[in-house]
Amino acid sequence: MTQKGIKMLVEVRTLYKQHLLKNKNQLKSIILIFCVVALAKTYSQAGQDSTKVYKKRVLETTEVDFLTSYYTQDGDNAAVSGGIGTEELTDVTGTFVISIPLNDDDVLTIDAGVSAYTSASSSNVGPFDDGSADPFQASSGASSSDLWANITGSYSHSSDDRNDMWSAKVSLSTEYDYFSVGVGGSYTKLFNEKNTELSVSGNVYIDTWKAIYPTELRPFTAEGSGLNDRLFTQNTLTGNINYNPRFEPFDSEGRNSYSLGLGFSQILHRNVQGSLALDFVQQQGLLSTPFQRVYFGDVADSFIDDFQLADAIELLPDSRFKVAIGGRLNWFLNEVLTVRTFYRYYFDDWGINSHTASVEVPVKITDRFTLYPSYRFYNQTAADYFRPYEGALSTDEFYTSDYDLSEYSANQFGFGLSYTDIFAKAHLWKFGLKSIDLKFYKYDRDTTFGSSIITAGFKFVMD
Repeated sequence: MTQKGIKMLVEVRTLYKQHLLKNKNQLKSIILIFCVVALAKTYSQAGQDSTKVYKKRVLETTEVDFLTSYYTQDGDNAAVSGGIGTEELTDVTGTFVISIPLNDDDVLTIDAGVSAYTSASSSNVGPFDDGSADPFQASSGASSSDLWANITGSYSHSSDDRNDMWSAKVSLSTEYDYFSVGVGGSYTKLFNEKNTELSVSGNVYIDTWKAIYPTELRPFTAEGSGLNDRLFTQNTLTGNINYNPRFEPFDSEGRNSYSLGLGFSQILHRNVQGSLALDFVQQQGLLSTPFQRVYFGDVADSFIDDFQLADAIELLPDSRFKVAIGGRLNWFLNEVLTVRTFYRYYFDDWGINSHTASVEVPVKITDRFTLYPSYRFYNQTAADYFRPYEGALSTDEFYTSDYDLSEYSANQFGFGLSYTDIFAKAHLWKFGLKSIDLKFYKYDRDTTFGSSIITAGFKFVMD
């Protein structure tokens, strides 16, 4: 090859390399542009769907709470026997609360429970069923025990930003002489970066009594035989042998209750939260308890054995309006100590005014265990219609000897222990144990009445 030919070949190869390099750079540019566009599109889609993808669920998984309690009480002012006699009672309850997330925003909750009690006091609705009748001794009558059952279903919905929450519920309750249907709902609004909360709630309960009257009064209905009844012919009547009580069965056995609640909560400081609540309740219908006796001071006493026969049954107005206003202040002192305080003032158109004040001081002793010492004080004035044993007169329009409506003060001391495991390592079948709460309360009035209750709660979460 000539020198000229070699030179031409070198120039051609150089141009070819330049062409390849140029095309390679163009290819790189195209690839880079494609990657940028694809990335931008992906980012844009992620931004558009971020609410759906990353929105936190109101409830992550199904939760099951089992709650139980054992309650005892005693005293010497039983309303069943007109303000005298034993108030002894024991009660055992068991309740399951199942919360089910339907989706990110909605939760269905089923609350079902039973309560079984035995009562020396209520047994004396029929004190002549066996042996010698005595207001301070239990009888074996049908009213000595009962079973109460309740089921409540509620549905709640939260907005996407979790600033608006709605709920609705329906409930059924029943026991031997009582049946109740209830409906209710609530709305809660969060604003000010969730530092402020406003809420409103309402409930309606339609109740029906199956009136049970004291045994000795039943023969004095229009269809009864009065003193010719076998109760009086087979037992010895002492004292006033011309026993003639004031008694008429109630015409209506229904009772309706309507409630409205308003709430306000505010985070005052990163360690302090306060809240206020205002509640109104209107009741109409049968507000008297049919089996609670009353003894008149101006009527001679009649007895069978050691049991004084009723002069009448409790008689109260057929309407009652209640108002309660209260507030809470919770102060997070440090990682170990928190102070929770509460106060409420209550009044109604029956003449009762009351004050309630309480304090609870949770003490976190480890990451999992917390102690809950607490104290509660309560006092109230007497209802306008309250009369102690033989304090009522036969000329009175309304009267009751129920010491729950009397003037009294009470103290309650409590102590609790809580165990929490956020990882729910312990398991029962498919459920992890998240927490255990045990509490004990001792309650005493400045009368003879006192009570104690032990409660236990177990929270499980589904894996």
